[in-house]
Amino acid sequence: MRRMKFVLVMAALAATATGACDRVTAARTMAQGASGTRTVTGQVVCLVCYSRNKANAGADHDSGRMCAHACIKWEGNPAAVVTTDGKVYQLAGGVVANNNARVLPHIAHTVSVTGDVYEKDGMTMIRADDMKAIQ
Repeated sequence: MRRMKFVLVMAALAATATGACDRVTAARTMAQGASGTRTVTGQVVCLVCYSRNKANAGADHDSGRMCAHACIKWEGNPAAVVTTDGKVYQLAGGVVANNNARVLPHIAHTVSVTGDVYEKDGMTMIRADDMKAIQ
């Protein structure tokens, strides 16, 4: 009987902690300026190099597309999508998992990304799990 009470108490504590974590995450997202789900279309770039020089957009990158590939994969620089109107969305979530593995084939290409858009430290972010190439 004591063991059963212990299990029930632990289960209740776990449920309470999980709910609290969900509320904290939601509050943090709202505080960061959550904008909701949105689809963004634009060119995939190395954010660091693009920030340094707007001409560094894929094939126009310092030493070409392979430089952008190296920056994103080997240096771990963040990847972003730049829309035709110049808005920059840093990629986050599953799409950048495994050292940007899903991003690499799309460098310098136009893609469509659907995900949660929010602000973090002054940067517009898009959290997504997939991106689609635009033909």
